[in-house]
Amino acid sequence: MTRHLWPALVAATVFIAGLALAQTPAANPKVLLKTTLGDITLELYPAKAPITVKNFMDYVNDRFYDGTIFHRVIPSFMVQGGGLTADMTTKATKGTIKNESGNGLKNLRGSVAMARLQELDSANSQFFINVIDNAALDEMKYCVFAKVVAGMDVVDKIVAVPRGTRRGHGDVPLEPITILSATVVK
Repeated sequence: MTRHLWPALVAATVFIAGLALAQTPAANPKVLLKTTLGDITLELYPAKAPITVKNFMDYVNDRFYDGTIFHRVIPSFMVQGGGLTADMTTKATKGTIKNESGNGLKNLRGSVAMARLQELDSANSQFFINVIDNAALDEMKYCVFAKVVAGMDVVDKIVAVPRGTRRGHGDVPLEPITILSATVVK
């Protein structure tokens, strides 16, 4: 190779490498739920559910989930939490968000979706973790926004605990399963 082409080739290689680095997508955010039964790590999908992920992250950053419980546990279905304290008091939440179901993410075992009322756009803080594949929830438009990437064994422990009725709520663990902290994984 002639000497006068070498600097141009080096510059072109550096430029292309720089483009590749600039276009590398940022990793999806992760949230660690430290619970009384162990740790659960969630990977969130902001490209698929931006409104839902922002909402969830706002609650995490506000430390809202700290001290809430998994208050609804149904074997062969899901575990739900993120809104009630151990004395079954519902925490005050922010407003509801737009439903982002139909984003290509499915209610499969280990996926995390927003709990809501009958109205599509009624989710706020509560979420659930699917313990089986729940295709019917896709048809019912429950928005998946994350999945468990570590700690599914902890979710399986949660779903195996004895349950009963407390303060008008069914399928409540007899011993509270508390989210001690929810933090963004750095």
